[in-house]
This record gives sequence, structure tokens and C-alpha cells, in this order.
Amino acid sequence: MHHDEAAHTFDSSDASSRLPYSCPQPAKPAPRPERVSLFSYVLRFHKDILSAQPARLYRAWMAEFRTPFFRSFLCNDPELVDRVLSETPEDFPKSTRLFEGLLPLLGHSIFITNGEEWRRQRRIIDPAFESGRVREVFPAMWEAAVAAAQRLEAIADGRALDVEPQMSHVALDVIFRTLFSLPVGDETAQAVFAAFRVHQSSQPMINSASFLPLPRWVPRLRARATRESARHIRALIGQLVDRRAAEIAAGTAPDDLATRIMTTPDPESGSVFSRSEMVDQVGIFLLAGHETTAAALGWALYLLALSPEWQDRVAIEAQREIDPEKIYFSTVSKLQDARAVFREAMRLYPPVPMYLREAACPTRFRSRTVPKGSQVVISPWHLHRHELFWDDPDGFDPSRWETKAGRASARIAYLPFSKGARVCPGSAFAMTEGPLTLAMMMRRFRVSLDRSNPPVPVAQLTVRGRDGIRLCFLPREPGPSKDPQKAQPCQAEA
Repeated sequence: MHHDEAAHTFDSSDASSRLPYSCPQPAKPAPRPERVSLFSYVLRFHKDILSAQPARLYRAWMAEFRTPFFRSFLCNDPELVDRVLSETPEDFPKSTRLFEGLLPLLGHSIFITNGEEWRRQRRIIDPAFESGRVREVFPAMWEAAVAAAQRLEAIADGRALDVEPQMSHVALDVIFRTLFSLPVGDETAQAVFAAFRVHQSSQPMINSASFLPLPRWVPRLRARATRESARHIRALIGQLVDRRAAEIAAGTAPDDLATRIMTTPDPESGSVFSRSEMVDQVGIFLLAGHETTAAALGWALYLLALSPEWQDRVAIEAQREIDPEKIYFSTVSKLQDARAVFREAMRLYPPVPMYLREAACPTRFRSRTVPKGSQVVISPWHLHRHELFWDDPDGFDPSRWETKAGRASARIAYLPFSKGARVCPGSAFAMTEGPLTLAMMMRRFRVSLDRSNPPVPVAQLTVRGRDGIRLCFLPREPGPSKDPQKAQPCQAEA
């Protein structure tokens, strides 16, 4: 592997404005040794994408990795990132290797298609997410966040619990309410969470075409768990789509996102999504709007457990600005601390850790030849923790977003929603739902670590805890704690 490095000097002129606090370093996967065999790399990659990478990627401008079957270029240089994602995206389409891994679950959804197929999908989907839609669906987000806090109340007794299923439930509830005007029940939420957990643990990105340049006609060898979990998720989605199609035909369908997407024709061809196409799109909405948001919320709660000072800030702000009985969209703009925490959580634990592209034609990166078909990796995981772009890159510091240096770093090295033509259309939804949910929870509960089971970040589809994220909740009494460690006991669950 080859690396390009450069020096960088931070502008710390505004460091004095930051909140002084003591916070343990958040969990970070141990990197692999610099030199490993291809076999060792494949084994590590199979377990976890993040720990399969060397430490030098956190300070390199670019890295090249060669195997007998393909070449891969990881780009941290902001100019290369802009070129790949924004300036000439047609020269770097989504990688077919990504397509191979996600085909059983997502079919030909907008997340993995290219060219005219992708442009048609965007023409149909984008109107549903245009400016103003967030305000329309905000009551659904509010109700889902209130319901999440109410569910947590029954189990906030100081014993350790895995928050990932809880956050999956609230994120899925938002998706169901905004897409299908239905609150999600416990049974359905648990079924979808379990199916996604099984699908991730099956390592869907690891298949016979992940490393070998196989022709399209060669059958792909995928794990049985990958195929079966994808089939189960798509069956659940198919039931929802069929029910909505019947309501549209009967004229009784609510005016929500699903109805709008299913009835919006492509302005160029006049065609609407077929049933199969709609199942594909709802699949990516569940992955992008539920799985990723749930992951970000889980890590945000973990980071707040690390920092009682920021917990108190978020709680005091939420108690001042939120009245659960009164739904005001203007509340979102007042949750500045909750928003900063959520942004920092996505910096340290970007839900989608890497964007995979493919060079459609020969080119050059930083005076190095990039052959056609090479894999091009843009890694939010490494950009967000890059030593050349961020002050204290591995530290949890939401106050960085109010500093000149933090804003400058964000402009060149922060892309949790990607950028350019393929930027996530639901980014505004996520940046409303995430801070609101955090605020709703922190105004009612204190959260602390289960120190006997610290989380270990791993990534396949999204960044999750290897064995979950175990935290402890207690009802919050008015006012900040005098001694956060004593005020937040945590009992390991038997």
C-alpha cells in the first residue's frame, strides 16, 4: 500500500471559546498492521471494514492498495473528494462491487444504480423530499420521539440495556409514520430490527464478486443468511406497498411520502414506479432513513454517557424549549446543543463509513495512474477523524461546530450524507429527527455507561456496536448533577 502525506497547521485562535470539560476518548477500532497478506486482509475485512484498515489512513492524502484482482484508491485529498463526488460524478459511478453486495436487499434502488436508471429514479423521488416537506412530516417525527421517551420510561431503572433496538424502533417509527402514516408496533419494529441485524451480521458485502472480477453471467455465491434475511425484509416491504397500492386505487390513500412517490410520474417518460421498483426504493428508505439514523442515535447516546456536562447542556436546553404537548416546528432551530451533539456523533461514527466508486475510464490521482475499473473509496470514517483536518480528531467535542477551525474542517472533511449529485435527499429529515429525538430523551433521563461492556464499533453496511451499545438510564431530576459519576449508577444486567 502506498500513501501520500502532507503537513497541516490548525488555526486554534478560537479555541478559548470552547467548553472546558473532561471526557474519555470515544471507542475506536484498533487498526491493522501496516503490512499484511491478501488472505489476512480478506479475513479482517470479513469481520469488520474499519479494523481492516491501517492507521496511516488517518493522516494520508491518498492510499493505493493493489491485489492480483483489482486496484483500490482511497482518497482523502479534498480536491479528489470533490472531483469524484461533485465535479465529474459520471466518471466515477457507484461501484459494481457495491451493487453485487446489496442486490439481494435493495434490488435496483436509487442507492446503487447509475446512469439514466438513477436519473429517472431521482426525478420521481426528489419532489417528495423538496423544501417544505420536513415541516409537513414534523408532527410525525415529534410523535415518534415522544413515544420513544415513553417506551424508555418503563425500562429506565439503572440496569444496562442495549440501546440499538430502542433507537431502531424510534427511527423505524418515524419512517413508518412519514412514509405510510402508520406508527410502528413493537412486533413489527422488532421483526425489522432483527432482520437488519441478521443481514448485517451475514456480511453481505462479502461475496464471490467482492474481490474477484467475475463476468455478470457467473452465479454469485452469497451466504444463506444474506439471501434469507434480504428476502424476509423485502417481503415485509412488499406487504406495505401492496396495501398502499390498493388504497391509491380506491381513492382512500393518505397524502404521505409513499403515496406521493408511488403516484409521481417521471416528467420525461410519464412512467411511475412499478411494484418491484417501489419495493426497491422503500428498501433503501428503510436502510438510509432507519438503519443509519438509528446507528447515529445510538452512538450519540453513548457519547452523551461519556460526557455528563454535555448531557446537562442538552437536557437544560430541551427542558427550556420543548413542551411535549405543543408541536412547534420552530423548536428545531432552538435545539442548538442537541444538533451539535448529533453532528459530532455523525463525525465520529458516520453511519455509512465508506462510499465506493469505480473509475469509468483511465485517469490520474496526485500524479498516480488510476486504471479503468479501479475501485475509488471516499471514506467519511477516515475523513472525519483525519489528523490533518481536525483538531483532536478522536475526541468528542460538540463545541467545535461553533469555532472557525471546526467550520473550516467541516467544509472540506465532513460528509455524512455524501455530496454532489448523489447527496442523500433525506439529509434535512435526519438533521431534524436526530436532534429532536435526543432532546426528548435527555429532558427526561440521565444516561451512563455500562463499564463492564464498552461498545466496539464495527462496520459492514453501517457503523454499529459489535455487541450492541449497552447503556443505563434513570429518570432525570431537575437541575444538573453535582457529581455526574455518582448521580448515574449503572448496574450490569444479569
